[in-house]
Amino acid sequence: MAPLEPAIERFLAHAAVERGLARNSVEAYAHDLRRYRASLEARGVGGWAAVGPADVLAHLERLAADGLSARSQARALSAIRALHRLLAAERLAPLDPTDEIDSPRTGRPLPAVLSAEECLRLVAAPDPRTPAGRRDRAMLELLYATGLRVSELVSLRLNDLDLETRVLLARGKGSKERLVPVGAPAADAVRAYLDAGREQLLRGRRSPELFVTPRGGRMTRQGFGKLLGRWARRAGLGRRASPHTLRHSFATHLLGGGADLRVVQELLGHADVSTTQIYTHVDATRARRIYDRHHPRAHAAAPRTRPPPR
Repeated sequence: MAPLEPAIERFLAHAAVERGLARNSVEAYAHDLRRYRASLEARGVGGWAAVGPADVLAHLERLAADGLSARSQARALSAIRALHRLLAAERLAPLDPTDEIDSPRTGRPLPAVLSAEECLRLVAAPDPRTPAGRRDRAMLELLYATGLRVSELVSLRLNDLDLETRVLLARGKGSKERLVPVGAPAADAVRAYLDAGREQLLRGRRSPELFVTPRGGRMTRQGFGKLLGRWARRAGLGRRASPHTLRHSFATHLLGGGADLRVVQELLGHADVSTTQIYTHVDATRARRIYDRHHPRAHAAAPRTRPPPR
């Protein structure tokens, strides 16, 4: 049987190199997995092939007894799942004992989501007659069209966006790159900003950054957040809008329109599909509409029964 610690070290190296996880994420995995290893050793488990669902559940119960929150328990289970999947894939264990174990309920609130009409009001709020207004409209359109993280949006460079093919290169967490399609309205807004906006803001300066300020520097996350708050108030949305709200709205509207969960996961740059699943909430009205449209017995009349003979 494979000893416990070397396999954990192998997994952590895999997470850092193959999956490109950030250093903080790898350190969090290391903490959770070494605690898990200690729990297994305390139960007398000497190798990964001997680990069963009961061992995993016992560890989760221990975490709960130690006072860990449901969110911390869920994070620990996520690390344990990832480890066991690698062990099974590399034949260091015959099966994955976490397959049928549910994550602890975290009580995590659903993300704030704007309606499509509210998103359109928001992206239309900046004044397109000014250079800054054209820039802000381009940024809002791009954020809603692609679901980028705000850090990914402000770090875009001129050569990261191809307006002809309408595709951009996003650099996400852990320096992982992905290609994201861009809708026609967003591409048009960026083109308008590049044609009459960016050069006026730069005032003769040169910069490789796509979105710039009148001082010639790159737009910052904090600066864009303040601008978005201003446009949200103008659009009548109050405090309900933030850069992350547009990312949430992008994902929810895609899934509501029938997009595949795995595709949305790839577009968002999520390493684990479970992160994307928070957007799969569907209101009862839409669920009923889908049921009525597609189920063969949704509208079938109940068969009449004859009264019993007298």
